[in-house]
Amino acid sequence: MKRSSSQRAALAGRRAAMGLVVLVLLVAGAWSSWNTAHHIVLAKGRDHGTVTVTGCGEETCTGAYEPDAVSRERPRVSVDRSVAAREGDRFPVVVKPGTDAVVRTGVPGFLHAWVPLGGAMVLAAFVIGGGLRMSRTAWGAGTAGAALLVATFVAL
Repeated sequence: MKRSSSQRAALAGRRAAMGLVVLVLLVAGAWSSWNTAHHIVLAKGRDHGTVTVTGCGEETCTGAYEPDAVSRERPRVSVDRSVAAREGDRFPVVVKPGTDAVVRTGVPGFLHAWVPLGGAMVLAAFVIGGGLRMSRTAWGAGTAGAALLVATFVAL
């Protein structure tokens, strides 16, 4: 049976709307990840050191900061509270410019920074598979997002 022009237009509209939803999900995930990741990816010229977590509140943990050879001293720094920061933990960090807030570096910190993108990829996979009817692409996006989430869990 041949489709009418209105059916083709409705199909094209649906695909465009689903494509826009996927685009918004992925851009939002990447944007959210980049807010933290750029401190790790573009860390040259920033203060580096090691933090030892001494206490945690509702949203942040604080600790003693030991700078590397070229970084300046700070009496106390804070890191966002997550499953990756518990009292007594010690890990390498980079200081956010102009603040006493730090971001975890190394492979665990890098992976943790990209968790929002991994979650967005998993969510987008459902829209790609169900809304766009692109099952292979959906499996690829979902698997890549899930692999990033699992790798982060294992690294931390």
